[in-house]
Amino acid sequence: MLRSTASISGDFNLIAQRKSFPEIHAYSGRMKCLTIVQHVTKFLYEDCHDYFMRLIRNMSLRAAIAWRRDNLHFDGKVSPKMLTRLRGDCFVGLTALLATTLLLTSCLPLNSTPPTVTPLPTNTAVPTQTIVWFPASATPTLLVPATYTPTPEMNPGIGAVTLSDDFTNEKLWDVAVSDQGSAAIAANSLSLAVQPGVYLASMRHNLNLGNFYAEITAHPSLCRGEDSYGLIVRSLGNSFYRFSISCDHMIHAERVSGGVKLQIQEPVASGDAPGAPGEVRIGMWAVGSEMRLFLNDRFQFSVIEKNFPSGGFGVFVKSEDTAPVSVTFADFKVYKVNYVPPTRTPLP
Repeated sequence: MLRSTASISGDFNLIAQRKSFPEIHAYSGRMKCLTIVQHVTKFLYEDCHDYFMRLIRNMSLRAAIAWRRDNLHFDGKVSPKMLTRLRGDCFVGLTALLATTLLLTSCLPLNSTPPTVTPLPTNTAVPTQTIVWFPASATPTLLVPATYTPTPEMNPGIGAVTLSDDFTNEKLWDVAVSDQGSAAIAANSLSLAVQPGVYLASMRHNLNLGNFYAEITAHPSLCRGEDSYGLIVRSLGNSFYRFSISCDHMIHAERVSGGVKLQIQEPVASGDAPGAPGEVRIGMWAVGSEMRLFLNDRFQFSVIEKNFPSGGFGVFVKSEDTAPVSVTFADFKVYKVNYVPPTRTPLP
């Protein structure tokens, strides 16, 4: 049920009496409401809030309208007097509600600072990867060719051919035939054949070599294991240097002096040393006390020996097994060598 203006004014008078404001009794109507608005700001916040919350509950327009609706009908008709009263009460209720709003606003404590509104967080855009449609291609690094130290020439100073022998003259070589073996010239080659355990050599006549480069081609047709063949250089009677190629692909060198054999190069394996049947071009470079062996134009090893500075040249075969050995030699050439070995600095 809506309360009248007089009732609301009575409530205001009651508030004034509780708070000891006697001057409020001197006003009436609108002036009384304005005076209350001016002085109510001095109320304690707790008392003002408690009272007006109870007052608002009694001034509910929805409850008043519901009660009036139940009492408006009289024989199915609305009483004009009752309708006029409803309109007046609605006006009074709206006026009271407005005054209450002003009073509640004035009940706020003095010097109150309105709360600061915290801004809502904004969504930070997630960075997206930039697509590179045409990426730059890597610049190729220019490769600088490595500089290698040149391989020293192992047979320097080779000059003109001083001797060429095609093995057409059997008087230029030692030839013989026996039950133990044979040395014969035929078909532009020198053929040496021996029985098991036999050694046989053939020397070139009227040839004395000091500094030289010589080549000859060997064709082993029958040999195996440690059977060997090769060159004899700087020969003086029964003293010489012998460079051997064995049929098990090993090479070595030895010095024979007065029938006494001394190894000057231990056996080493060589891919250029063939077994039977096979072919190999044997080369010998000799200057001063140094001698270098070549097979198929590839350097194999070097020995330094001062015992025999010069001498004759020949070839040999040797059977170490229980089987015969047969090798032919062809295309013998000798070259002049113009080379002065560097002088070695003596160690302190």
